[in-house]
Amino acid sequence: MARKRGRGWLLAAVLVIAVAVPVGLFLGRGSNGHAAFLPAAGGHTSSAEPSPSATRATLTARQLAGERVIWSYSGLTPPDSLLTAIGKGEVAGVIFFSDNVSSLAQVHRVADRLQAAAKSPLARPLLLLTDQEGGEIRRLPGEPNLSAKQIGQASDPTAAAKAAGTGAAGTLSSAGLNVNLAPVLDVYRSPGDLMDQYGRSYSSDPDQVAKLGSAFVTAQAAGGVLATAKHFPGLGPAGADQNTDEVPVTLNTSAAQLRSVDEKPYRQAIAAGVPLVMASWATYPALDAQHPAGMSHTIIADELRGRLGFDGVTMTDAMEAGALKPYGDTQHRAVAAAAAGMDLLLCSGRDPAQGAAAVTALAAGYRDGSLDRSDFTAAADRVTALRDRLG
Repeated sequence: MARKRGRGWLLAAVLVIAVAVPVGLFLGRGSNGHAAFLPAAGGHTSSAEPSPSATRATLTARQLAGERVIWSYSGLTPPDSLLTAIGKGEVAGVIFFSDNVSSLAQVHRVADRLQAAAKSPLARPLLLLTDQEGGEIRRLPGEPNLSAKQIGQASDPTAAAKAAGTGAAGTLSSAGLNVNLAPVLDVYRSPGDLMDQYGRSYSSDPDQVAKLGSAFVTAQAAGGVLATAKHFPGLGPAGADQNTDEVPVTLNTSAAQLRSVDEKPYRQAIAAGVPLVMASWATYPALDAQHPAGMSHTIIADELRGRLGFDGVTMTDAMEAGALKPYGDTQHRAVAAAAAGMDLLLCSGRDPAQGAAAVTALAAGYRDGSLDRSDFTAAADRVTALRDRLG
């Protein structure tokens, strides 16, 4: 996500953490398949397991829709409504925030409980996500300690990026989580702008961002944790006050610059096998003047999949983001994002009702044909294949 909920949320989060965990343990902010994304030991689908398309026929419309929705909840204990939805097969995954965390051991117990509930209908592992970028943006206590900016300024940036990827994988694995919403591949423009002010960008040099982001992806994959490149096609041009978590944002960057600067790191990350890409909620008039990236078929299908050749899983940023105020409620947003080509919808509002609303909307769109059924099932198949590789 852009800046993760704003300063007021951060202050509240710090106060809560100060009470709940030892001081200084960690700091977090609010919230962004290739065959090569895991090493050989990571668990490829065996010949005895059914393919996604073979098992799809057994799914109800709500289960098929659920394969495309990430849910969230507040507090340390997942509510019964979430566990029930998981048991019904209507949840692809769950995202964890700082208020869901008291320790790695506590998160691991919750992760085990969620995975144990995921036995119907396909008994595939859930995608369990968090933001563990490094520096200030960490949900979990532990590595990586350096921010992307600090990695870019290190004496050996590539080694630092690899160490960060390895450290992130170790931390998530210790908590029972399997997807990291990192690395950030945004190429910042000026000191103090949105991506630079919180140390979330490796560099203003796209070649350096490409090299360090790919090093992070590869090292994290070796540790058995999936990476997510974000925020496509890039939030690097955003000024300090252009935060999509809070307000609609339009970035008037030329198509030539977007493609030569902002998209450049994605080419290398895709070549490195990054399995997920998160789209930005900013609007880019040079590519599509009418829709934010995560609702733009032009940007997702033509730019990301067509020009860059990405065939993995696409994911939205937060469905509750302030940038989406002009786009109706969760149900309207869910249908618009799915129609644009987003495989996974990130319902990160800390309320299972949000995930349920997205599932309801997608299922209705599938039933009545307002969402293309071929595209819908292809998206679900990509997510199912990703989950298979976690088994």
